[in-house]
Amino acid sequence: MSITRRAAITAISMLSVLSLAACGGSASNSSTGAASGAASSSASAGAEKATGKVTVLAAASLQGAFEEIEKTVEKDNPGLDISFDFQGSQDLVASLANGNSADVLATANNSTMKEASDQKLVGTQTEFATNVLTLIVPKGNPKKITGLDSSLDGANLVTCAAEVPCGEATKKLTNALGVTLNPVSEEQKVTDVRGKVESGEADAGIVYTTDAAAAKDKVDKIDIPDGGVVNHYPIAQTANPENAAGAKVFIDAVTGKTGQEVLARYGFGAPGSATAGASAGASSSAGASTAPSQAATSGESASPQAPKPTAETTAP
Repeated sequence: MSITRRAAITAISMLSVLSLAACGGSASNSSTGAASGAASSSASAGAEKATGKVTVLAAASLQGAFEEIEKTVEKDNPGLDISFDFQGSQDLVASLANGNSADVLATANNSTMKEASDQKLVGTQTEFATNVLTLIVPKGNPKKITGLDSSLDGANLVTCAAEVPCGEATKKLTNALGVTLNPVSEEQKVTDVRGKVESGEADAGIVYTTDAAAAKDKVDKIDIPDGGVVNHYPIAQTANPENAAGAKVFIDAVTGKTGQEVLARYGFGAPGSATAGASAGASSSAGASTAPSQAATSGESASPQAPKPTAETTAP
């Protein structure tokens, strides 16, 4: 009996040890499973990071802001390489239409993006910023220009060509204000207008407020009425992107909080805003002009009778 009792006790003890071992093994396996799940989750999160090359076609006025956004996006996505082509919006659409490859298109107005959409070159568009026009002059304002008025008489004024978003906006603005301008040069992108004023080649130029801000102390900004003219900036993935995941990451960054903060620092207004632009940037040497009179600039090539073809004759 004694032997049998001891045998029973021993058997019970062994069963207890085996049970504990089993419980311990189960706990260990559970821990390993959780770690594996976490690792799997981490790997999955890593897989969501975009990699590869992304080509972005963007309006010239977006260069500073987009290059800053690029740094943040590439930092968050180490395997991503974003490259840009900054031109006049109409040239970007033409580039896509001619078969050049790109993943994202961002234009400086809705009408140019509509051209791309009508040709089925892009997908769904999202507005991400707004902008308005202003007048800039070389630092010190040597011609003493005060606005879109008679102070422009005899001055070399430069604007964007009518088919360019900033030129289309300029035409709308002058129509709204009842002003006639005769620029000596019409450029294919707003940054070229800014460059001619910065260098002193032009006495004045009509650009976006963001360009005035980008020029910093190289120019003075002359406040002018906005005439209710606001440019709305849309962005879209192209119809046939080579890197759809990368395109989405960049578009999300532009339209998200960080991108919007960057755009605001560069003087862009919020999307959908009825007014846009920032007061920061180039120093202002004159107040906003009111009830501007007809303005004209000198130069044979700028006269309406000049044989040189102008963008005004081809405006959409």
